[in-house]
Amino acid sequence: MLASPCMTDLLRPAPPDKKTDRALRARRGAARLRLLAWPVYFGVLAWYVDENGLPYANDVVFCCLIGALVAASVHSGRGLRGSLLVLRDWVPVMAVVWVYSLLRGYGAHTPWPVRFEPQLSIDTFLGGGETWTVRLQEWLYHPGRPRWYDYAGVAVYMSHFFVIFVTLAVLWRRDHGRFRQLLAGYVLLTYVGFATYILYPADPPWLTSLQGHMPDVTRVVQDLLNSSGMPRAGSIFENGSQFANDVAAMPSLHAAYPMLLAVFFWRTANRPARVLLAAYPPAMAFVLVYGAEHFIIDVLVGWAYAAGVWYALDRFLRARRAKRERRAGETSGEPAGKPAGA
Repeated sequence: MLASPCMTDLLRPAPPDKKTDRALRARRGAARLRLLAWPVYFGVLAWYVDENGLPYANDVVFCCLIGALVAASVHSGRGLRGSLLVLRDWVPVMAVVWVYSLLRGYGAHTPWPVRFEPQLSIDTFLGGGETWTVRLQEWLYHPGRPRWYDYAGVAVYMSHFFVIFVTLAVLWRRDHGRFRQLLAGYVLLTYVGFATYILYPADPPWLTSLQGHMPDVTRVVQDLLNSSGMPRAGSIFENGSQFANDVAAMPSLHAAYPMLLAVFFWRTANRPARVLLAAYPPAMAFVLVYGAEHFIIDVLVGWAYAAGVWYALDRFLRARRAKRERRAGETSGEPAGKPAGA
């Protein structure tokens, strides 16, 4: 029995609705974007590293982080809205750090004399008649024949340009409140250090040595980076940059940032994390002193600045939180600190 024309029409699939078709195409496009987000990001990053070496400059590091956060946002399905949130929170941070970098370069031209005598005297006393930079290089450094610990030292030194920013990016994704707290500590510590550079310009050991005030020493990290063959790997040490400031040695922010991370995370860290937090500041300190980048006193002052900044900021945040709770208690008619309904 043949189906009638009416029955044939009923059995034929209905033509897709245009609105539904557009929605399906949009979903397929979004799915493709989610799959491509990370491959595109890592492809661009690999191209940059192949052409220019490791991204160490603040602006490039921030661009890499922003790109990673945008890729993570697209991959998770947040799309344009998530990407705009990334730009909203991170472009101002990038601007603040860029302004610091610019001011740091201008800070090399201060009306005050550059100091080296107090740092040299303190380090000579601590070294029993010779600075620890000289002693460590006499014992450990072999020009032209780097050892494993030299390469490890380069990795520790270069972590200064990545670790705190990556940590901020992870907190931004997982705990926005903690992100704001660490960011406040980082910015405050950075600008307090900058103010000290202006008021107390200080020579590092390698520059003190070049001026003939102490025995010859080598900038170990620079030496290894320049001989690595990696494109532009050593350019962070080039002179003449508007961001360069060879007399920004007191305090050592290279030493201060690891200490800031240690005091920031210590209360909530588990035992393995505390081992890393406790090891990072002395490891960085060793590299800075051994590599002739800072005197010991620069490192100790950097640690003190980090602890002091976080202590002051933590007290401020606690006081503000207590004030907010008191106001909330007054609004609800409950005594301050007493749970509602108790």
